[in-house]
Amino acid sequence: MHDDDLLIGSLIEESWLTLEQVAAACTVEPQWLLRHIEEGLFPHVESVAGTWRFSSSTLRRARRMREMERVFDAEPELAALVADLLEEIEDLRAHVHRAGHRQI
Repeated sequence: MHDDDLLIGSLIEESWLTLEQVAAACTVEPQWLLRHIEEGLFPHVESVAGTWRFSSSTLRRARRMREMERVFDAEPELAALVADLLEEIEDLRAHVHRAGHRQI
């Protein structure tokens, strides 16, 4: 198990991370996240009383997007699309697993 998995796995959905915490976990500047939020690439992020709140799934999405941008020099929109597809695959696998079928 990687340290990244441990951090994500230890968060519960009722816990929220701040912009600065997510930026540090993704090794990006907070401005990177703000630009992506403004572009609509983090659809489930919310601002409460002027403070951005991120869930563990949003942290996972941010890490994936940053990795796509870094490794493949992907445009932010493409990185978001890849993150969407990976999330969809995870959801489908979970659905198959819940249905009692062998995981693909």
